[in-house]
Amino acid sequence: MSDERVIDTPHGEGRLVMHRARRPVATLLASHGAGGGIEARDLVALAEALPRQGINVALFEQPWRRAGRKIATPPPTLDAGLRSAADALRVRTPLIVGGRSAGARSAARCARSLAATGCLALSFPLHPPGKPERSRLEELAGAGVPTLVVQGERDPMGRPEEFPDPLPGRTDLAIVPAADHGLAVPRSAPLSQADAMDIVVESTLEWIVREIVGNAGRG
Repeated sequence: MSDERVIDTPHGEGRLVMHRARRPVATLLASHGAGGGIEARDLVALAEALPRQGINVALFEQPWRRAGRKIATPPPTLDAGLRSAADALRVRTPLIVGGRSAGARSAARCARSLAATGCLALSFPLHPPGKPERSRLEELAGAGVPTLVVQGERDPMGRPEEFPDPLPGRTDLAIVPAADHGLAVPRSAPLSQADAMDIVVESTLEWIVREIVGNAGRG
């Protein structure tokens, strides 16, 4: 069961596409990256699978994308859009904020101010390609809530081994073998593209049940 609506943000109209669970126990609000939209393979996989497991998935299309622009607007505008989307949701379940790439950065920056119970960072851009000295780890660590990073093994913006061990705060790392920044795997990989998306979904679901739903029950 899904529906969509246009919402106002300080920087133009955004679009919120809601995939509803029948008896939701949590809600994931996720936005896209700077080079694509909510049709990204990992966001689609989560939106198709998680509602069947009792988790609402709301995908937020930023105003720049809805307006047909090819280049994302500055980070503060993305944060403002995400905050507007969260305000429009008004859910009663625990809220997880997330996204892929630039959307993951925005989620980490906004998680605490949105009173989120968790942060899902898909393909977190730990640094610009080829510039590991420009680390964004502090941004990830600043989320201040349980965080799951789902990272491709071949991601040029942050391979799994480039993340510190241990990870900061309450951060977990799930690795998608052979995957790049878009979580795409080559034909020569030891797993199929469908297998890769299964890893994304299963890792996210296990983490939500353990860290979000379980903690809410204990609370």
